[in-house]
Amino acid sequence: MSATAEATPLSDLEYRQKTHAILAGIEATVDAWLEADEIDIDTRRSGGLLELVFPNRTHIVLNTQPPLQELWMAAKSGGFHYRHVEGRWVDREGREFFAALSECASEQAGRPLKFSPAS
Repeated sequence: MSATAEATPLSDLEYRQKTHAILAGIEATVDAWLEADEIDIDTRRSGGLLELVFPNRTHIVLNTQPPLQELWMAAKSGGFHYRHVEGRWVDREGREFFAALSECASEQAGRPLKFSPAS
């Protein structure tokens, strides 16, 4: 996929449904890890904002941006903007959201963590 791929147009409802499902899926993944005693990541959710707080007190903040139809991630390694392109959330360089989230979370947790889209 090229870095210049155009965002796939979504209705406001489709955008809200997709981003809500992403945030809910991330929360469910973190809850499952906590229940399995794999890692204790605290989550804080307020509307379209989800904050992940790692045991070392670092944070990843995920935020929906409805006017731009983007999903934003702020992590220790930087800030990233994702848009919906052909069924995937990608940044300007074509990097996929869940791969980037997994990489950032693994770095901040000090162990491998993998997030993936809900089935």
